[in-house]
Amino acid sequence: MLPEELRQSVDADRTREAGALFVDVVARYFAETGYGESAVSPTAGHPQRRPTFDEPMPAQGRALSEIVERLEREFLANANRLSHPMYMGHQVAAPLPAAVWTEAVIAALNNSIAVAEMSPTGTAVEERVVRWMCDLVGYGPAAGGTLTSGGLEATHTALLAARAALEPEAWRHGITGPAPVIICGEHAHYAIARAGGELGIGADNVRAVPSRDWKIDPAALTGVLDGVNAEGRRVMAVVATAGHTATGSFDDLEAIGAICEARGLWLHIDGAHGASALLSPTHAARLRGITRARTVAWDPHKLMLLPLATGALLARDERDLSAAFAQQAPYLFHGGDGDRSPDQGTRSFMCSRRADALKVWVAMQRYGAAGLGALYDHVCALAASLHRMIAARPDFVALHTPESNILCFRWLPPGVDDEPTIDWLNLRLRERYNASGRGWITSTVLDGRRVLRVTLMNVRTEDTHLAALLDGLSAIGAELVAEPA
Repeated sequence: MLPEELRQSVDADRTREAGALFVDVVARYFAETGYGESAVSPTAGHPQRRPTFDEPMPAQGRALSEIVERLEREFLANANRLSHPMYMGHQVAAPLPAAVWTEAVIAALNNSIAVAEMSPTGTAVEERVVRWMCDLVGYGPAAGGTLTSGGLEATHTALLAARAALEPEAWRHGITGPAPVIICGEHAHYAIARAGGELGIGADNVRAVPSRDWKIDPAALTGVLDGVNAEGRRVMAVVATAGHTATGSFDDLEAIGAICEARGLWLHIDGAHGASALLSPTHAARLRGITRARTVAWDPHKLMLLPLATGALLARDERDLSAAFAQQAPYLFHGGDGDRSPDQGTRSFMCSRRADALKVWVAMQRYGAAGLGALYDHVCALAASLHRMIAARPDFVALHTPESNILCFRWLPPGVDDEPTIDWLNLRLRERYNASGRGWITSTVLDGRRVLRVTLMNVRTEDTHLAALLDGLSAIGAELVAEPA
């Protein structure tokens, strides 16, 4: 029998008062970080202060108030603060508050979306959200899709569907004959090469197309396809990108789509970052040609500014996703009207699936498609503004004109003209700047040069913060140059 003290603890934790302890912590976090009144990464420059939580497993429970107090004091206080307007790092959003509060509803219900009978309302919401997204892409009534953990899972599933289309018996017997080829741009996400390895295609059979302006060169794509054909090899899929990870650039989907259609090739678009441009009348044209794709990956947890994990995979013909998973599980999946199963697990990698579509639904209801489009415009406008600021300064140079919310640039140390030293100083500058707590940015390598990289994903970031970024980098850079060798 359950001990009475434990029963009382569980019952007490179900109350509004218990929930309010956590809500208040999050509200204080929002208030503290929303206007930049704290360090962005409090422990970045102080590794010795990073908590390890190295302690024995508790044998007995503690008061919830004590646990929440420690959560705020040790965990939140020392975490990276993405809601800070000076956080301009990776492609993870400062999430919209309404979607944050929705997380508690999803967790409380704990319905698994893999099976419709286990989550009747969750399945209905996911189907509706997927339909909204398919409509934005321009897909017809045969389209469908599934929510995913992110772009990597979505692209992997899409390539699994492409494999099923090329070799319908591959699920049972594996690939027969020489492995087919997957083709993508040289700046594509590593998810594509990873899928090649995981699907038995082999990462070496993922061919990279040379780029022009940080995106696939359609003429070079034609050359690569001709070369593969001359080898007598089959192309399993071509992967184009809408919103490259490094630069935020968009491949020419119309030109690439036309090439693929002419050759009867499966086109997958990795729109994990950039597909949200479909919500923006200003930027939607960058996705012209997206309807030519058989499948599209789209991460609402990126530029729809939702909490992790909220990804999606859309298919022009939903049956392509069902064909990707040639399995039977009658203890879970029971079929439905006609040959379409209502169970999303028949179209998805995951069986234990949260109702993450509810976050998209709530965000749409709260802010509307127009509001989410305006948020997209805001972060893209910030990148354009930063580009203009850099152009007006002699101590920085931009590597590209931003097409979304990402910009790569270099600091030009005064009096230093050899590339290896400039690379080293830019790398050190990023480390020193992040450690200062004044802001947080990332870094990458473009054309063999070390560059600084900014991703703007916070509705509270404004031009004043961008100016503070450049001034802060310049000041810390001057300190670096002044240090003895």
